[in-house]
Amino acid sequence: MVIMVKAVFPGSFDPPTYGHLNIIERASSLYEELFVVIAVNRSKDSLFSPDERVAFMKKLMEPYPNVSVHTCDTLIVDFAKKHDCKVLIRGVRSVQDFSYEFELSIMNKGLDPEIETIFMPTDTKFFVLRSSAIKELASFGGRIETMVPPIVAEGIRKKFSSAYNL
Repeated sequence: MVIMVKAVFPGSFDPPTYGHLNIIERASSLYEELFVVIAVNRSKDSLFSPDERVAFMKKLMEPYPNVSVHTCDTLIVDFAKKHDCKVLIRGVRSVQDFSYEFELSIMNKGLDPEIETIFMPTDTKFFVLRSSAIKELASFGGRIETMVPPIVAEGIRKKFSSAYNL
């Protein structure tokens, strides 16, 4: 019997990084279908609007035919259930990430016992890529080209154009 499993990779993706893409590339080869889900949190200040993040991610997902991009402003387990997904993918870079993600996975398991959480450590070359650090570096005009794809770097440069004195 072949079991076809759908997975969800949720995150803010503000901005999308090479670390995110690393997890997506690897997860897309393991699951029949991968839903990249951009969390819309009204109480959180984001550099990019949900529409901007969706546009970035749709462009970046073009090489992956089994990956689709969505937004979600509800519980991620509700999104997963609605789309018949059995797995949540969570990328981890450090013990601190794992600790936070582990607690979240326990909460999600309590909300829906049928959904499993899989932790994927990012490749070592991406383990320090934290979106907040990238935004802070960019705000001071620092080089971010090795941390984010070119279309994202361009979008960040536009957001922080005054920092670059352009």
